[in-house]
Amino acid sequence: MSEATRREDIARLARSMFDRGLTFGGSGNISVRLQDGWLMTPTGVSMGTIDPARISKLDAAGRHVSGDAPTKETFLHMAMYDVRPKAGAIVHLHSTYAVAVSCLADVDAKDAIPPLTAYFAMRIGTLPIVPYAPPGDPALGDAVRRAAAGHRALLLANHGPVVAGK
Repeated sequence: MSEATRREDIARLARSMFDRGLTFGGSGNISVRLQDGWLMTPTGVSMGTIDPARISKLDAAGRHVSGDAPTKETFLHMAMYDVRPKAGAIVHLHSTYAVAVSCLADVDAKDAIPPLTAYFAMRIGTLPIVPYAPPGDPALGDAVRRAAAGHRALLLANHGPVVAGK
């Protein structure tokens, strides 16, 4: 699949997530692995208005090479890719209900949401909560790296979900 097609796909999926209320304002980000690096949604841009031509491109070392500045949570994506080498894409949202669950005091940090459906059990399994660090804090990348080795989805405390997939 060409880079241009991947850019169009990112923009289309971002708009779909925004339109369905899964993210709002300038929150949330998407990345896709390329043979020579990554594409990432730009920082501070609404997922409802992503311009494919302005999507950030990073080289294989994670350095910004073109497009607008990448998400300030690039390190979060890179941490997931580091420990999930088969991941082809990562989505991080600030969806209202997931953030609400991530704020609960009595939620199980090893498994925040019980497998209510067979699909959830098959696709997610257990959903650990990554301890809180402010958005943009590199310490969050280290925490994600530790948790992501055994999980394709994580819930960041007081922040939102991160999911890696094909």
